[in-house]
Amino acid sequence: MGLQCGIVGLPNVGKSTLFSALTNIQNVAANYEFATIDPNIGKVEVPDRRLQVLTEIVKPREVKPATIEFVDIAGLVKGASKGGGRGNAFLTNIREVDATVHVIRCFDDPNVVRSSGPVNPVSDKEVIEFELQLKDLDSVEKKIAKTERAAKAGDAKAKAELAALQRFKAHLDQGKNARSLDASDEEKEAVADLFLLTMKPMLYVANVDEKNLHADNDYVKALRAAVEPEGAEVLRICAALEAQITEIGDAEEKQMFLDEYGLQESGLDQMIRSGYHLLNLITYFTAGEKEVRAWTIHKGWKAPQAAGVIHSDLERGFIRAEVIKMTDYEKYRSEAACREAGKIGIEGKDYVVQDGDVMHFRHNS
Repeated sequence: MGLQCGIVGLPNVGKSTLFSALTNIQNVAANYEFATIDPNIGKVEVPDRRLQVLTEIVKPREVKPATIEFVDIAGLVKGASKGGGRGNAFLTNIREVDATVHVIRCFDDPNVVRSSGPVNPVSDKEVIEFELQLKDLDSVEKKIAKTERAAKAGDAKAKAELAALQRFKAHLDQGKNARSLDASDEEKEAVADLFLLTMKPMLYVANVDEKNLHADNDYVKALRAAVEPEGAEVLRICAALEAQITEIGDAEEKQMFLDEYGLQESGLDQMIRSGYHLLNLITYFTAGEKEVRAWTIHKGWKAPQAAGVIHSDLERGFIRAEVIKMTDYEKYRSEAACREAGKIGIEGKDYVVQDGDVMHFRHNS
């Protein structure tokens, strides 16, 4: 599955610094607006100790972790929805991602340029959301104009679609995000082709300085209060520190660095995990001498759909799936031992894949 999270934010909030650390790509992270012009894209391996466990047991020739792409989208500014800054191009980049990560500055530093006055995370959040909402409103209004003609002609489907579009328009007019509308599946289908920007899941990253790594400062508290009605997650991360962590190649040395700052894991690992949660994703594994691999699917998918991620032929010709639970694989230390212990489940087309399943698919060739 090609999964993308777009990193958005106002200029100079630490967005490009965070992206560079996340992807280990030395992109522009400069102290001026529009340091990022075209979107940078980095593919990141998803950290997963279960993959390490399987690798130790199976000792395959190749190991392939799951990956997720992050897109560093240039800083939005007030008026972006009307073409301000590089608004139209930037908003198009956001439209193409699966979820958005909104980086918000929550630290004071007179040496970091800020053109819009004192640090104010709530205001920054509102500026970005307002621009996204305006762009969505424009998209909905254009479709309403097209749909009205068919609805007036008596087309029942068009009438239902028009009613849905008008609900989204009224919601956006109130300064609310499309994802917060309690819409039915049919109503969501009416706007699916618009790829609404505020329909996408949103993760907020509060970029703090080192001294506020372990406790919320007033800026982070204010941001949490502002996003509480959405039920959205706020991660507290120090982008500058993450950039230092990325430069450490040795795993043991990196752990010592984390211990020094009292961190159990890097903020970037937290961010990747939160991205999976945000997109309602899980991981299953295939394991053999040739390859151990992690596969990403949506939670709730059945076995044939999961097989289709490997190859469409597996989904079409699906017969059954042999499933080993990760806890059993760890306990018995081989597929053969799991089989002897009766720990391999034979599952059919209705089996809902669980996070951490180790699977082998049988199919018609």
